[in-house]
Amino acid sequence: MTKIIHCTVNGQETEVAIDIRESLADMLRQRLHLTSVKKGCEVGECGACTVLVDGEAIDSCIYLADWADGKHILTVEGLRGPNGELSPIQQAFIEEAAVQCGFCTPGIIMSAVEIVGSGKQYTRDEIRKLISGHLCRCTGYQNILNAVERAVNEAYQFLQQGEP
Repeated sequence: MTKIIHCTVNGQETEVAIDIRESLADMLRQRLHLTSVKKGCEVGECGACTVLVDGEAIDSCIYLADWADGKHILTVEGLRGPNGELSPIQQAFIEEAAVQCGFCTPGIIMSAVEIVGSGKQYTRDEIRKLISGHLCRCTGYQNILNAVERAVNEAYQFLQQGEP
């Protein structure tokens, strides 16, 4: 059964015809061609398909596209600046050499966006726990942890500078 849904994807109002059994990951990859959304385990265990739905990191492989009707969805493609520049989180991943094969990277970056967006400062152990739902086959966890920690600390310091 086909259904038309309306949602905002990476800041753009979108209308898309979906199969009601289709996952959000399939909709994003196959219908909208947003290939940063990776399909790894397809059971919500690896985190490669992580996107933000209304600001919350979710595994899009186990989230039905139908549930996205009326929601705001953000993928890595939506992090680009107006001139195509990388976001501070993406830049932190480059500076900390946290990108190896790149398969897990978009999902981890999206979780980092949620973490940074909280406006809180976290300890390294708290960050480790917050990204524990992601599997990296290249075992780049230390550099990934360094990158997320750097992004969180830089965002927190920026927020603190703006307060009296």
